[in-house]
Amino acid sequence: MDVFKLLDQLENMIENSTRIPMTGKILLMAEEVLEVIDNIRAALPEELRQARWISKERERVLQQAQEEAQRIIEEAKKEIEKMANESEVTRQANAQAEEIINQAKNVAREIKIGAADYADDILNNLELNLEKALTIIRKGRQELQSSKVKNVS
Repeated sequence: MDVFKLLDQLENMIENSTRIPMTGKILLMAEEVLEVIDNIRAALPEELRQARWISKERERVLQQAQEEAQRIIEEAKKEIEKMANESEVTRQANAQAEEIINQAKNVAREIKIGAADYADDILNNLELNLEKALTIIRKGRQELQSSKVKNVS
């Protein structure tokens, strides 16, 4: 089950619970709240697995970008050698080869930056969502604790 659905369920339980007049406190069924919290805990590992997958996917994209850059550089070197063998166009070949190498390096750099930014955005969103979930869980637990203390008194 999705963590956010579970958090919505917990929030609905809190919003729809019986209110104690003039105290701002609410009554909750401990078993129901604890069951939702257990379900959240069970769902969190899936979110963490997704984060790991995203991290591995980022590494794979970076590796592909490096391989593509290396391939482009190798092709540029071959092109340089071919052009160098032609005596009339040697000077032009050197200029074009430099340009190709620079373009290949720029493309590789842009691919790496784009992949890193994408992975960072995904991980940042996941981090924010997990922080929100933890905040809601902590608030719920605090409410349960304060309700437990009041019920004992």
